[in-house]
Amino acid sequence: MSKQLFLWVLRIVVGGLFVFSGLIKINDPVGTAIKLEEYFGVFSSDIAPFFDLLKPYALPLSVFLVVSEVILGVMLLFGVRLKATIWALASMILFFTFLTFYSAYFNKVTDCGCFGDAIKLTPWQSFYKDVILLVLISFLVFFRNDLPKKSPRWTIYLALGCAVISLGLAIYAIQNLPFIDFRAYKEGVNIPVNMQPSAPLEHTYVMKKEGKLVYLDQYPSEEGYEFVEMTLNNPEALPKISDFAAWNSEGDHSEFLFQGNKVIILSYNLGKMNDSHLSEMGELITSLKSAPVDIVFMAAADEKEIDALLKKQGWSILGLQADATVVKTIMRANPGIMLLKNGVVIQKYHHNNTPDVEEVIDLFL
Repeated sequence: MSKQLFLWVLRIVVGGLFVFSGLIKINDPVGTAIKLEEYFGVFSSDIAPFFDLLKPYALPLSVFLVVSEVILGVMLLFGVRLKATIWALASMILFFTFLTFYSAYFNKVTDCGCFGDAIKLTPWQSFYKDVILLVLISFLVFFRNDLPKKSPRWTIYLALGCAVISLGLAIYAIQNLPFIDFRAYKEGVNIPVNMQPSAPLEHTYVMKKEGKLVYLDQYPSEEGYEFVEMTLNNPEALPKISDFAAWNSEGDHSEFLFQGNKVIILSYNLGKMNDSHLSEMGELITSLKSAPVDIVFMAAADEKEIDALLKKQGWSILGLQADATVVKTIMRANPGIMLLKNGVVIQKYHHNNTPDVEEVIDLFL
């Protein structure tokens, strides 16, 4: 293989991966921002407290990163300002490699979000992926003087156009909801069904007897065995949803949510909840009073905070607590609305797109 062909292949592989990764994350910049907040929280306790100061800027930083991935990938593919592009890519992959190594080695952030929710990688898989990219980009840095010095003018306009379109898509996804929902609570999902294993779980029990390891498919009832470990043989059968719960001081209300028609208003942070469309939500609540629909407010907050908000808004509806991670996974808006029919997610809305009563009733018919 000639050097020029080798460099072309490198540009296609690296550039294509960056464009692919960026486009997946442009679909859900809020998800990337949530992941950045996790990293900042870990770094503030492990490295330096000033990382906490970056949390309020997680969303704009998320947009900058995901748009940059797309633009730099396009510039590499089409040969736009290649030297500057390669150095920028090298800096970005060094940053990502540090993040994924930290996640893997210290087991701090168990999902780096490298490909959003579309492709789940373990921390070590993410790190190895970044190491491979780092090696490939290192070749481009080493042979940078052999790359084209100039590119046609139209490629510059192409890169600028991609920048504008990528930024527009990211902003649109923030102001609405992800274009494609890859998460466990996407429309059409039956939550209670997905809380159960898809098949009987099969385990191998590693025991020690008389100094030798013994592998059994059932836990032994007779004496003389010493337990070593238990491994799951079919992890693909594990429940897709394992942490859903909604409760208040009266107990768990999860089963109640899976019965009949439910309109659930969700908030993962009451202190930062956008209140610009709460009046529209209030009108929806009032309009649905006589409909065969239960309306619930579900938030990652304590019961007193939830009750105070419901009282302030004049909403006579059930308030339930939930885990913040679960609510963020369900809804990328704060607040947002999810419609459940017998436990099946039939629609989700950003607060900017609060539906009217006719639309909601039609969906439940």
